[in-house]
Order: sequence, then structure tokens, then C-alpha cells
Amino acid sequence: MAGKDGFGTELRRDDGAGTFAPIGNVGNFGGPNSERETYDVTAHDSASNFREFIGGLVDGGEVSVEVHYDPAKHDTLYGDFKNPDPVSYEMESPEGEVWAFDAVLNGWEREMPVDGQMAATITWQVSGEPIITPAP
Repeated sequence: MAGKDGFGTELRRDDGAGTFAPIGNVGNFGGPNSERETYDVTAHDSASNFREFIGGLVDGGEVSVEVHYDPAKHDTLYGDFKNPDPVSYEMESPEGEVWAFDAVLNGWEREMPVDGQMAATITWQVSGEPIITPAP
């Protein structure tokens, strides 16, 4: 099989007591989109005229979700937006793979169209390393 269906992926938020509660009405997920910095270490005595690099710090990236906005389900997340401290979240795929991460909610964009459903795009900056638990 060439790929897997993402339908059924779940995003959960730590309630502060170690219990992860699902965040409902999530449409599309993106991330974490991690990146590693690189440092140019090319010197006059390098072996060729090609630049040389070494790896630097890793940025845990961002996680972004699109939700079918429901104030009763999502206003708790707006509280996270006002909080400067990271909160624990996890995403679980239909296959059972879990990505656990701490993150600061740094983007909150709502849409209130005249002729359609309310929506929001919510973005988190991952703080530290995401922990990946493979599917059983």
C-alpha cells in the first residue's frame, strides 16, 4: 500500500492533571514542521571550493490545525493563547502513532463568513523535542 488515510487523527490537550482531553471539530492538521539550523564552516583550507556545513540547533516547529469553530469547544484554547507558558498536547494517528509535545499557542485566526460555517486556524510553536511513540 502506498499511503495511509489520515481520517480519525485526534488532537488532545492536557487538562493540567495529566489527562488528555480531545479537542473536537478538527478538520486538517499540519506539523510539527521541524527544522535544523546549519552553520557554514567553510575555510580557506577546505578540501574543495564547495561550502561545508555542520548541523546546529533544532526547532521543534509549528503545529497548525483548522477547526470548525465552536466557542463551547475552542474557547479553552483561546485561554492557552493568552498564557505565555507551554501546554502539553498530543496527536494520535488512526494507526496509533502518538506525537506528544509541549507548545505555546501563538496563532489564533477566526473566520465568521456571512454564508458559511465559522472556522478557525490555530497554530502552536513547539517547545523542546516532540516525543514520538510508534504505532503498536
